[in-house]
Amino acid sequence: MEKSKIIMVLPGTIWQLALVDKIKEMGHKVLVVNPTPNPLTFSHVDGYLQSDIFDKDKVIAYGKKNHVNAIMSDECDIAMNLIAELGREFGVPALDEYTARLYTDKFLMREFSKKLGLKYPEYRCCKVVEEAIELLHEVSGPIIIKPLDSNASHGVFKVSTEDELRKKFEESLSFSRYSKYVLAERFIKGVEFTIDGVKTPSTHYTLAISEKKHFQHNENIANELFFTHSNERFDYATLRHINDTFIMHSNLQFGFTHAEYKCEDGEFYLIEIAARGGGNMISSVITQYMTGYDTYRYLIECATGDIHDQDFSLRPEYSNRVAVLKFFSTPHDGGIVRDIVGLDYLNLEPDIIQYKLNFGIGDAIRQASNDSARIGFYIAGSESVERLKEVMSNVERRFKIIL
Repeated sequence: MEKSKIIMVLPGTIWQLALVDKIKEMGHKVLVVNPTPNPLTFSHVDGYLQSDIFDKDKVIAYGKKNHVNAIMSDECDIAMNLIAELGREFGVPALDEYTARLYTDKFLMREFSKKLGLKYPEYRCCKVVEEAIELLHEVSGPIIIKPLDSNASHGVFKVSTEDELRKKFEESLSFSRYSKYVLAERFIKGVEFTIDGVKTPSTHYTLAISEKKHFQHNENIANELFFTHSNERFDYATLRHINDTFIMHSNLQFGFTHAEYKCEDGEFYLIEIAARGGGNMISSVITQYMTGYDTYRYLIECATGDIHDQDFSLRPEYSNRVAVLKFFSTPHDGGIVRDIVGLDYLNLEPDIIQYKLNFGIGDAIRQASNDSARIGFYIAGSESVERLKEVMSNVERRFKIIL
């Protein structure tokens, strides 16, 4: 039996719980770091440090005291630069610091895409609002402003006028963590996609692609990701090739990938790409459902020093599988929750794999202002598009939030 390792996972939130449980299932010990007590996660681990994960001296001292053998995180952009630093500090496998920056800094992503000859929108790295205003006038249309390295769509705004830009620029800038700049770029019209995969030392495999829809009140916030392995309206083979080109030219040795693209006039444009799994259980539930592969086991093996190739090619028996990550809408403009109807259906429908509500009866809910403010979601998976759409229709009809 493989010798048990001591693995530090951060942050210690519920989004890391599936990873924590897989680590424990494989016989390793888990330590987590989180700024606030998290009874659910803390109860699953062998030790925890209650601390801001960015208090590096404290985290390093805790890791060295406990002889950490590996450092891991998933579904969390803000941790990736720190994972690289701690990997070097502890002398354990992790992405290097430049690669961590490439996969978190949106300006570097644009520069790298340009170098590779991939499609990109007109863009500018802006320290002051006047630089973004210049781009707004140059493209003669709406632009998107976004922090260079935030997450969960914090500080992302579509603006069409100089007044709007002046009102939103400082707020966008405030969400940049490492580099106090705003990326301004031409707004790309068209359908948006996510593409999730796994990088091995020799190649990159696509695990799942989704076509996205967005809330009407804010087109920067997704409310539906519909996963299929093929799409009659869009060329997923080309999308896979473009995504592989970026990843294979980077220095990412192993790990999960999660990217977002838009298709405008038949061309795919990279929106952003990350060296971690997709959030809201895309990597812990959906990619594994869509392919049948235990990708967390592979990630843990690599992180603990067994960096090896593995074949993640799509197998025929999974080629028709479909899944959806659907976010619940807030009725009207929000209010106080009086009742929740239809939980029995969510609990009993076999094709609903997971669901989560971020509210309860008596709570005030409102329209989401960013990704992390969405009120909840469900994940469903089926063997055919027709069956999955039937399940989605049933949820729409039966699940109600009464205000």
